[in-house]
Amino acid sequence: MTAQDSVRLDIDSRGVASLRLNRPDKHNAFDDSVIARLTTHLDDIENNDAIRVVIVCSTGTSFSAGADLNWMKRMANYSAEENQRDAEALATMLDKLNRLSKPTIARVQGAAFGGAIGIIACCDMAIATKLSKFCLSEVRLGLIPATISPYVIEAMGARVCRRYFQTAEVFSARRARRLGLISECVSEAELDIAVETLTDNLLKNGPCAMTQAKRLIATVGDQPVSPELLLQTSRLIADIRVSEEGQEGLQAFLQKRAPAWRGHNND
Repeated sequence: MTAQDSVRLDIDSRGVASLRLNRPDKHNAFDDSVIARLTTHLDDIENNDAIRVVIVCSTGTSFSAGADLNWMKRMANYSAEENQRDAEALATMLDKLNRLSKPTIARVQGAAFGGAIGIIACCDMAIATKLSKFCLSEVRLGLIPATISPYVIEAMGARVCRRYFQTAEVFSARRARRLGLISECVSEAELDIAVETLTDNLLKNGPCAMTQAKRLIATVGDQPVSPELLLQTSRLIADIRVSEEGQEGLQAFLQKRAPAWRGHNND
């Protein structure tokens, strides 16, 4: 399998992009070439206005086993400078996924170990099967989950990460949901249905509004309520009310019709 085949990007007629890890024989473990392909595809997705929703998924029985063994063998012989560049490439990819302007859904089946948990945490929402297993396994190898830590800590909380960063315990999908890593836990037979239901809900919404809503969280989160924040949020809603999409949404609501962005999803 070539590097290009290891990550696939498919876009359907609705503007739903599937960004798929495609190394089932390796349990979708990733290496530097996979990270580079993911980064390229994320740039393509960001720059494609036709894409409305992104599903991050994988082929086979595992979501991802984390770092590829052969990649780790190569890294062991890297210099400090080479390791720095390698780590920065992963950090850049995760940052692009985390900041993506489109809504992102992680579709999780089987095992999600190590860096795979970082990918899940960077997505806006995640649906896993009840049989999925999770593990922050880095310390077992004498390493730490450094590049994924900002996203995993945000998703699960510092107190929880104090435990799982250090114990490298395997935990269930049910616990992952309680901890905030995943948003929904379903049977294997229901996984695609649950992802499709979530996707359909997202497609009903204004694309620009969802982008702005996503940015709003980063803007407002952890900020104290102050006169400056009140003014800032007031400006944000005022600006979107007079935007083309905001006007279309309001008029569609008042006229009891589907807004233009619904396209063929007007039912």
